[in-house]
Amino acid sequence: MNKKIIFLLKLIAALIMLQTLFYKFGGAQESINLFTKLAGENEVFLRIGTGVLELIAALLLFVPKKIWIGALLTVGLMSGAILSHLTKIGIEHNGDGGLLFASAVFILIIGLIVLIFDTKQNQNTIV
Repeated sequence: MNKKIIFLLKLIAALIMLQTLFYKFGGAQESINLFTKLAGENEVFLRIGTGVLELIAALLLFVPKKIWIGALLTVGLMSGAILSHLTKIGIEHNGDGGLLFASAVFILIIGLIVLIFDTKQNQNTIV
């Protein structure tokens, strides 16, 4: 796959993850409501912790030799988000028409593509 396409995919995933940090770190009521469904009165720890991990993942996607860690972390975070939607939150949350769920699926797919591409790139440079 073309390196420019991979860069664009990483950029899209990072921007989406970074955009959600405003809500998580800013204590937006929508974010508080969502994480309260998951963690009850301890929502702040899960909300801020998830935000910190998403920030780290987004940054690592652009650090050479650490891209695979960022992609793996992205896959893990989005897998957790999808599982949360399927088990506790619901596909549609707060009248969003399933946008958060679809975003998580989209970013998961990007994370998998980046992980596979980066792994193949590193195998080619070793040989």
